[in-house]
Amino acid sequence: MNEKALRTLEYTKIIEKLTNFAGSELGKEKCRALVPSADLEEIRTRQAETEAALNRIYKKGSLSFSGIHDIRASIKRLEIRSCLGMGELMHISSVLTATEHIKNYGKQEEETPDDALSERFRLLEPLKTINHEILRCIISEDEMADDASAGLRSVRRQIKTTNDKIRDQLNSIINSQDNKLILQDNLITMRDGRFCIPVKSEYKNSFAGMIHDQSSSGSTVFIEPMAVVKLNNDLRELAIKEKEEIEKVLEALSAMLFTETANLKYNIDTIAEFDFIFARGQLAKSMKATCPEFNDKGYINIKRGRHPLIDDKKVVPINIYLGKDFTMLIITGPNTGGKTVSLKTVGLFTLMGQAGLHIPAFEGSELAVFNEVYADIGDEQSIEQSLSTFSSHMKNTVSILKEADEKSLVLFDELGAGTDPTEGAALAMSILTFLHNRDIRVMATTHYAELKLYALSTPGVSNACCEFDVETLSPTYKLLIGIPGKSNAFAISKKLGIGEEIIDMAESFIGTRDKSFEDILGGLEKNRIATETALADAERIKQEAWDLKQKWEEKQRKLDNARDRVMNEANEKAVKILQEAKDYADETIRKMNKLATSGQNMREMEHERGNLRDILSEKSSSIKMQAPDKKKNTVKNPDELDIGDVVHVISFDVNAKVAGLPNQKGELAVLIGAMRTTVNIKDIELVEKCPKEEEAKVKTGAGAIARSKQMSISPECNIIGMRVDEAMPIVDKYLDDAYLAHLPQCSIIHGRGTGALKAAVHQHLKKLKYVKEYRLGSFGEGDQGVTIVVFKDN
Repeated sequence: MNEKALRTLEYTKIIEKLTNFAGSELGKEKCRALVPSADLEEIRTRQAETEAALNRIYKKGSLSFSGIHDIRASIKRLEIRSCLGMGELMHISSVLTATEHIKNYGKQEEETPDDALSERFRLLEPLKTINHEILRCIISEDEMADDASAGLRSVRRQIKTTNDKIRDQLNSIINSQDNKLILQDNLITMRDGRFCIPVKSEYKNSFAGMIHDQSSSGSTVFIEPMAVVKLNNDLRELAIKEKEEIEKVLEALSAMLFTETANLKYNIDTIAEFDFIFARGQLAKSMKATCPEFNDKGYINIKRGRHPLIDDKKVVPINIYLGKDFTMLIITGPNTGGKTVSLKTVGLFTLMGQAGLHIPAFEGSELAVFNEVYADIGDEQSIEQSLSTFSSHMKNTVSILKEADEKSLVLFDELGAGTDPTEGAALAMSILTFLHNRDIRVMATTHYAELKLYALSTPGVSNACCEFDVETLSPTYKLLIGIPGKSNAFAISKKLGIGEEIIDMAESFIGTRDKSFEDILGGLEKNRIATETALADAERIKQEAWDLKQKWEEKQRKLDNARDRVMNEANEKAVKILQEAKDYADETIRKMNKLATSGQNMREMEHERGNLRDILSEKSSSIKMQAPDKKKNTVKNPDELDIGDVVHVISFDVNAKVAGLPNQKGELAVLIGAMRTTVNIKDIELVEKCPKEEEAKVKTGAGAIARSKQMSISPECNIIGMRVDEAMPIVDKYLDDAYLAHLPQCSIIHGRGTGALKAAVHQHLKKLKYVKEYRLGSFGEGDQGVTIVVFKDN
């Protein structure tokens, strides 16, 4: 891309913002070097990297790259087997520590599919053993630990012992009463790495020792007493040994890194690349940007695009499309109305997108890949080169006309301005026709009415305008494609106080054709506003209807849940009551059998039978429910019933399916869910007749239950919005029904959210013996928000 377009469209300011998000100097270098690419595959790769970084930032938070050092020079020294210093080793350690942190950040859950960065995260090698050894041996860039080696520990122990001896000797000298007049101060000091004491100059010849220094005034000399000369010499030798031991440790640590230069190089290059990629992700997050789609057909479709350098609170989103129905767009409208911003938005989005940066627009926005973007925007008057505004623009235009081709995007601001309007308009139409004949994508702003007519009369060219509110005398900054801009000079002047007669006189100077054209534009504008108002009202009513539907469905769901809960409680209570009655009956039978075998009298047996009848009557009345007062569709004639008919059992207040025809007593078998029971014909109401063709297929037992389930069971269960405690009973019941219905598989829709529902569903599925396998949905099945359950054959 040409440098002029990058500056004119303020791409360099975007790069400055991007660079601020990088944490390391290596990452910042990559940000500063970022330029748009014209290779479609490279663009898509960069966009995929930015998208992956943005998703990880939203999921795990930002990744810090601050404090990472450039170790490339140290790696080159290792490649030639050079020994590294403590500072270099500490820098390598910081990179290895960062590598481990970044690698851990890159780990994802097993169910999460790989993205564009996963493989690079896995290939990072933190070299934990070597890093641990460096940190064990080196405390800082200037200090090595005593335990770095046995030899170093021994030498430093000797140094400490020698130091202690020297201090003891010197303390005895300065504390001696004989030396009080000789010494300038009672202190021990260092000169040239040797321990000395300050002695008055007049006594220097009477004090045995070596003079190393004197004060600036000459009144004090610093003498090393003869008693510690040998100890100081020993200390100097030990310092040399200490240095040798440190060198041995550094050589050993460097040797450990000789074979790891490839890993070190990959680590630092990948970390720098990650810093660069995550800076792009952070920039996208700050701009609320999305990944655009790209094509090589010259088609642009920007949905609700916001210029990234305008304050979020002030910027007005615009919709722009170009390249499908028309290849040239001519924008008209008042000054400061947003025409130039529209041009810059398209140009800057193109540059950002081709550089791998997301754009601040709605998802689904589409950009074309261009080899070059040319922009002639702004006043480029040059006094030094004796160029007027018109001449400067023409100089740029000449360059554009020579270099632009069908793979170029050309942006003109006020084409043909700065000269005679008639000649300027004619020249502008000629330039636009030249570019249009070469199938070049062009956007141009203008005030010339002739260009509006040119757009209306030329195939492949469309008008657009920036909306202006005459009532408030201010632009709305909305771009309207397909509508030429109307001149508002008279309306604005009248609003500001210009007299009626002046306005009327001005209108008389305009030709009839021009006035008629402006009137047509005014009518189109009124119709557009009316249409937009009607559409807004329709959209509002549609939204209200949708909200009501959602509320009704939510209310119905709660009612269904409440009904199911009540029925479950009633069924559990009925089962409990019946079980109690059965237990009592069994106990009574045992007693009666015992009485019969023991020869007891019939009175006691009759007493037990009476008790049993009373208990059974009591239990039976407990489980009967109050019949509704409404008129029942009771079955009067047994011939009305057929096997498979749906009936309502009044005493249990549930629907059942007829499994057997009534006998002479009016008793018949029915299926209530999976339970088969006998009821009287007087206790049922006919709900629905069974179709004749289905009648022969209706059977009792598990087959009937399965077919009943198949007719009503859904292939999916939606628990989005529920808590775990209320969702799991619903999931459990649904899975039982689906399995009984012989469904091969089903879907549990739990959404993404916090992941609690998904975890609970997966934990429950592990316990079910009839579940063969389960997995997260793939693309088109609901992705991470759906679990697909496959049942075993039954």
